[in-house]
Amino acid sequence: MSDGDELFPGFATETVDTGDADIVVRHGGSGPPVVLLHGHPRTSATWHRVAPRLVDSGFTVICPDLRGYGRSRGPAPTADHSAHAKRAVAADILAVARHLGHERVLLAGHDRGSYVALRLALDHPEAVERVALLDCLPLSEHLDRADASFATRWWHWFFFAQPEIPERVIGADPAAWYAPKADPASMGAANHAELQRAVHDPAVVRAMLEDYRAGLTIDREHEEADRAAGRRLAMPTLVLWSSRDDLEDLYGDPLRIWRDWADDVSGHSVDSGHHMAEEAPEELAASLASFFGATPSQPT
Repeated sequence: MSDGDELFPGFATETVDTGDADIVVRHGGSGPPVVLLHGHPRTSATWHRVAPRLVDSGFTVICPDLRGYGRSRGPAPTADHSAHAKRAVAADILAVARHLGHERVLLAGHDRGSYVALRLALDHPEAVERVALLDCLPLSEHLDRADASFATRWWHWFFFAQPEIPERVIGADPAAWYAPKADPASMGAANHAELQRAVHDPAVVRAMLEDYRAGLTIDREHEEADRAAGRRLAMPTLVLWSSRDDLEDLYGDPLRIWRDWADDVSGHSVDSGHHMAEEAPEELAASLASFFGATPSQPT
């Protein structure tokens, strides 16, 4: 375990062995545990402006690097992509929470992390008190609605699913590939540096691509099985989406779709581009704290 994290003052960082993965996790604060799951191609560092605000609101905050992302490492890819399925990644997060002494958590996920959060809430509802899903619809809902507009805007889903080709393309110049969505001025210099270290590691790039390959195959199958079995989110569910991203442009009101998946769903847009934790941390942290039931820390 280490302290002195430049991005997360007062947080500890440790690596948790979950069985077939080693998950690096930052954690700090006191109070009810909030788990924050990042998206692609980010690491847990994306939460560096949100996590301290939640600590100040009276929460313990847990920020893992997802399996294969950042400094976390998982098993080699499998032919059916199950090693990087959201079910496997969700099991990592549950193991991390229990390692830190928490049987039940408040959970938020953004982008790819939101699919992990959804899977954890569906597979282990006893472990999730409330869930917040950011810039997210279920994978199967996207794919059921896929048309020319979706394919044009989200073409990377289908490119990343190709065998071997994206590894070669991205690996030729990772900095250039990720530059359009990795502005150091917006992200913060240390967050950007951590991202650059990650995307220059071929093992990380491969794992991130496996995340997408699983999304189009085994993850979709798991969601379709949930729908067929009538599984829904019974816990309170918050849906937030970036007003300057394209989710609302593609689908209208996301809450309309989420009502088919959750019994108690609420939400609203956030005045932000896609990476809301970096671009609108005050609004996001306030929304999460309110939903999770903040009790502000008292000065000592």
